[in-house]
Amino acid sequence: RGEGGGAAGGMIPPVESLVKYDKPVLVSSAKDKGKAKKTKAEALGVDKKGKALQTEDILNAILPPREWTEDGELWVQYVSAVPATRSDAISLGESLDQRLQLRRARDSGICTIREELYAQAFDELIRQITIECAERGLLLLRIRDEARMRIAAYQTLYESSLAFAVRKAILGEDAKTEIEGKIKEVTGEKKDKNKQLQELQERFDTLDSREEERWETMKKKQFQEIRSLKDAYKNQTKQLQELLAPPPGFVPRK
Repeated sequence: RGEGGGAAGGMIPPVESLVKYDKPVLVSSAKDKGKAKKTKAEALGVDKKGKALQTEDILNAILPPREWTEDGELWVQYVSAVPATRSDAISLGESLDQRLQLRRARDSGICTIREELYAQAFDELIRQITIECAERGLLLLRIRDEARMRIAAYQTLYESSLAFAVRKAILGEDAKTEIEGKIKEVTGEKKDKNKQLQELQERFDTLDSREEERWETMKKKQFQEIRSLKDAYKNQTKQLQELLAPPPGFVPRK
């Protein structure tokens, strides 16, 4: 990133930053380059002999100098130790707004550009406060590092959750495909069963119609047979009566 110590050891001139730096210094040898580096003890505000470090040394430990190589020459740019004024704070806010607009940073949500610019502005505030009070500057450095670690943890958690969501989505797609296949299969079976049911219904309707016709035919035939039997009965009864009737003029004996 383009903030305070983010370009140390780079091979090209660093990008412009909201952190205020002095003019670049040409370093002619690797030995001179080594002088620009500070130990961990110096970053805590104490040198090897236990003496308090100067403000510039503390600034260089908090915001390491930027280094780059140009035309085979090593250049170093140290953070400025000039105290800030009220107008500098106002100018910092204006510069922050201008760069947010110039680089088209998003107003909300995740935006690496906005994150980078606000990090540079916070480093510049640390520089200004450290010049006035080194202890407050070191405390702000701890707060900045803690915030960055927390953001990094949230980012790791977000990426892990995103990966989990992607895996779940893939599994969901597989399950969806399987369910759709089963639905298609069941739908096909349903169509076949409906077709079979329709065929059976047609067969039943046909058989029922035939059976009804046969039954009607049987009824008519039986009705005719019964009628014929009745007619025969009447005729035979009449004939029997005629045979049993006495002849004309017959007088029974007393």
